Amino acid sequence: MKENPYIYIFVAALVSYLIRVLPLTFIRRPIENQFIRSFLYYVPYVTLAVMTFPAIVQATQIPAAGIAALVLGIVLSFFGAGLFPVACACCAVVFVIELIFC
Repeated sequence: MKENPYIYIFVAALVSYLIRVLPLTFIRRPIENQFIRSFLYYVPYVTLAVMTFPAIVQATQIPAAGIAALVLGIVLSFFGAGLFPVACACCAVVFVIELIFC
């Protein structure tokens, strides 16, 4: 029996749509609870971090190169470096470490 792939696409679209529409329909007034407001404020940052950090380590041939680039990127951004210099420095660190150890 051959399965219809459009069913999976329809279910995924429906779930994605409901996740976005249900809060708009059920929450009509502003959220006044400070804990919930702060929780919702940080959700996008946490989601981005959860998707990005494993990819940083797994995208390199040597996981230590990814970890070194991550540490350097955090340090440079802490001291106020912009996105482009941080990205270039991290790429250079990965390149040098993989050039030495591979």
